[in-house]
Amino acid sequence: MADINLKGVGVALITPFKQDESVDFEALGKLVDFQLQNGTDYLVVLGTTAETPTLTEEEKKQITDFIVTKVRGRIPVVLGVGGNCTRSIVEKLKKDKFDGIDAILSVVPYYNKPSQEGIYEHYKAIAEATDLPIVLYNVPGRTGVNMTADTTLRIAREFKNVIAIKEASGNMTQMDDIIKNKPANFNVISGDDGIAFPLITLGAIGVISVIGNAFPKEFSRMVRLALEGDYSSARTIHHSFTELIDLLFVDGNPAGVKSILSVMGFIENKLRLPLVPTRITTFEKIRDVLKQLSIKC
Repeated sequence: MADINLKGVGVALITPFKQDESVDFEALGKLVDFQLQNGTDYLVVLGTTAETPTLTEEEKKQITDFIVTKVRGRIPVVLGVGGNCTRSIVEKLKKDKFDGIDAILSVVPYYNKPSQEGIYEHYKAIAEATDLPIVLYNVPGRTGVNMTADTTLRIAREFKNVIAIKEASGNMTQMDDIIKNKPANFNVISGDDGIAFPLITLGAIGVISVIGNAFPKEFSRMVRLALEGDYSSARTIHHSFTELIDLLFVDGNPAGVKSILSVMGFIENKLRLPLVPTRITTFEKIRDVLKQLSIKC
């Protein structure tokens, strides 16, 4: 298993679509270049923010290959490989090629609501199916079940290729418990932009970010300052973004950040059903906050 450094800001890339809903690879290329030029530490491909459930298997492969080719090993690429059928994930890990992929991000199984033992067995099967580094992803607001600190720590201690967790439970006590009791080779990554700063002060190593799609330079600076212990400077940037981060999720992710990226000229403001663009009223509020931030809109 190769070493991988996931300290800092990982950006969960959106998938740009043209008006006919086909994947806009030209826009995707510009967005990847934007990330590379503005301090993003690594990219997360085919996560929630990519609207992955609406993509075909062929599109997923094309997007992954395109990004890996574009990045050329300059920063790590983490690929979303998860689901609620353990057997299917295991087969994929054993069958597919993962050239250019530095780690996988695998979400807690959704919809079927497994027990904690079921979650443990799910990740045990995944860990034993691949030599790739694995980042767990706990997001109970989407999956319908919370992976407890005890279960996370049990997995972290037993499987050396499980290297981190993207924690998006919103439960600071739970996250702090993981940080406090984790093995040395395991790290906690914030799954929410809004709590990235406070979680870093507790010992997290960074964030997998949505807002970083649009503001990689500013958000990366905040995270670096926090990791360096300059909490005062980091806090100032954190507070400047809190209102905008809240607005980005009012109409669902990635509707908010796509609306900003469209105004910035990167993409068409297009999503695939069942997701739709953010409401005009929400976007007007976003635009007002951007003006206050002196960001051109």
